[in-house]
Amino acid sequence: MRAETPSVLLIYTGGTIGMIENPETGALENFNFDHLLKHVPELKRFNYRISSYQFEPPLDSSDMEPAYWAKLVKIINYNYDYFDGFVILHGTDTMAYTASALSFMLENLSKPVILTGSQLPIGTLRTDGKENLITAIEIAAAKNPDGTAIVPEVCIFFENHLMRGNRTTKINAENFNAFRSFNYPPLARVGIHIKYEPNLIRKPDPTKPLKPHYLFDTNVVILTLFPGIQESIVTSLLHVPGLKAVVMKTFGSGNAPQKEWFIRQLKEATERGIIIVNITQCASGAVEMGRYETGMHLLEAGVISGYDSTPECAITKLMFLLGHGLSNQDIRYKMNSCLIGEITKV
Repeated sequence: MRAETPSVLLIYTGGTIGMIENPETGALENFNFDHLLKHVPELKRFNYRISSYQFEPPLDSSDMEPAYWAKLVKIINYNYDYFDGFVILHGTDTMAYTASALSFMLENLSKPVILTGSQLPIGTLRTDGKENLITAIEIAAAKNPDGTAIVPEVCIFFENHLMRGNRTTKINAENFNAFRSFNYPPLARVGIHIKYEPNLIRKPDPTKPLKPHYLFDTNVVILTLFPGIQESIVTSLLHVPGLKAVVMKTFGSGNAPQKEWFIRQLKEATERGIIIVNITQCASGAVEMGRYETGMHLLEAGVISGYDSTPECAITKLMFLLGHGLSNQDIRYKMNSCLIGEITKV
């Protein structure tokens, strides 16, 4: 039987947060998480059992890919019964992709999986890493009076905001507030106290066991529209061998050029079985394809709405659904459905 002491598994994948400066050379090096308590002595004040797992070698988040998402799911699944929550330390560049992917891969999740990192290495004087790490651990261990997790979701915690992972996007390479959830409010705000928003947090069915998924199909592409886009470019992209799906970033609330060749290319692609999902280039807001004539033409060409999905979420959701060998009809239906709180359907 497990002790009542809250327990958190810390998974270090790589990234800035785990770097310390070599005093001799000034170069940034990965530090061993066995020395975590030395660098973050504040953790000793938690009455928690904190264990760690470290990727060897640590991964620059630019190299993150589905095989590593599957590795994270395996680690969480293997340790699921032994820990109250999980904190993943991850480079910021692709953190929103990983958070989105894990939200689909960890079906029936009833424990917190909190991704965090930092803009400055944890060993530097003004690091944001310490605060992010300490608070992420506290959130991962937090329970309701009935013993259930307060935040049983895949989340990103960064700069005083806890955000649903599949709603989050990186917006800043310089400031500490690196992430934003434009279309869904934060699940918690952190000041002197951690103020949770219970009405915004998903409630899992506690009777259902965790169902891990590992399969992805990466035959997808993002097509960003711009004024003057060439027919030859669109044609060649839609005829890439093996291509199965496209996330198309359109203007405003889902508008695109009305040129005959453009609509024809999209229609021919969807008739060949390629799934085309329409999301907006705007950071905030949603696609409303029935609002303007341009959007109606896209619907008629077989393009489906991505609603207010982030690009990171749209692409990982497509890869996830394609990986599970579903029919074209099923994938189109699920892309139009809110599976795990990732889109808002009005």
